[in-house]
Amino acid sequence: MFRFLRFPKNLAIDLGTVNTLVYVPSQGIVINEPSAVAFDIQHDSILAIGQDTKAMVGKTPKHIVIMRPMKDGVIADFKMTKTMLKYFIEKAIKRCRLFPPKVVIAVPSGITDVEKKAVRDSTFQAGASKVTIILEPIAAALGGGLPIQEPVGSMVVDIGGGTTDIAVIAMAGIVSGCCIRTAGDEMDEAIIQYIKQKHNLLIGQRIAERIKQTIGSAYPLDREQIAKIPGRELTSRMFRTRKISSEEIREALAGTVKTIVEAVIMTLEKTPPDLADDIIRRGILLTGGGALLRNLDDKIKETTGLPVALADDSLTTVAQGAGKVLTDPDLLRRIAID
Repeated sequence: MFRFLRFPKNLAIDLGTVNTLVYVPSQGIVINEPSAVAFDIQHDSILAIGQDTKAMVGKTPKHIVIMRPMKDGVIADFKMTKTMLKYFIEKAIKRCRLFPPKVVIAVPSGITDVEKKAVRDSTFQAGASKVTIILEPIAAALGGGLPIQEPVGSMVVDIGGGTTDIAVIAMAGIVSGCCIRTAGDEMDEAIIQYIKQKHNLLIGQRIAERIKQTIGSAYPLDREQIAKIPGRELTSRMFRTRKISSEEIREALAGTVKTIVEAVIMTLEKTPPDLADDIIRRGILLTGGGALLRNLDDKIKETTGLPVALADDSLTTVAQGAGKVLTDPDLLRRIAID
């Protein structure tokens, strides 16, 4: 009757800027919640973590702050990250809390040694018995079904909330790649600034994200669209609603999209020519929430001349890939970073 307590449960975590996902073997992804904490400054207490904070964004009194302890894919607030991780880990392991879990956690490829230590320390302090760190582009490639252990080149572009990780992978290692801190969050900010300058209207992050998801695109749509957006007029300071077109949002996003596409080209330029045939035949795999921007695949395809495919479930690809190595210790040893 106590058999389920015999061994600690292993977990894989995609600790993202926008969302944190936790994978448990035989169960799959058990947690997919915002990387956010609602903190009451007045009483120095935490009110909510994860999903419970979502409805509060932009609607709290001054003494309650919605904190995102991750910024640009790395820890910005150690204390809050530790608290958030502890909450997610305990929620994932449930009855097995007596035995601290072993954790595999995915991080951006551009992470520094200091940032890596912060991830490791916060995960240990959150309750892990062992912490193994792997790189997000390798996890994304695994989750996307690419044969990363074979002597062939596979290219992945993982666009998250805080970072875009681009890598050409072969023999379980990154042959060439780059990590830029330009991704989904910067797209939202670009929309906010565009509407502020062009329409004299101040909108929040939630509205910007909704606009991006509904009428945003990286390439002309077959049928352009119009959306109504609520906000506060800067001159009168009164609430107003404005109409905005998909062409305008594409203009707002042009700079961010250009930065991502240029990073893809730069990675291709650094890739050894012996891998060219593999990349030409196999193309590029797009993953991550930012990859869902409509027609981004067409934009990259037009610029690079390569086939581009969107992962089947791009929001969970990194977590799925990290989860795969939980049952493959040999592969985990090969891709783990110090």
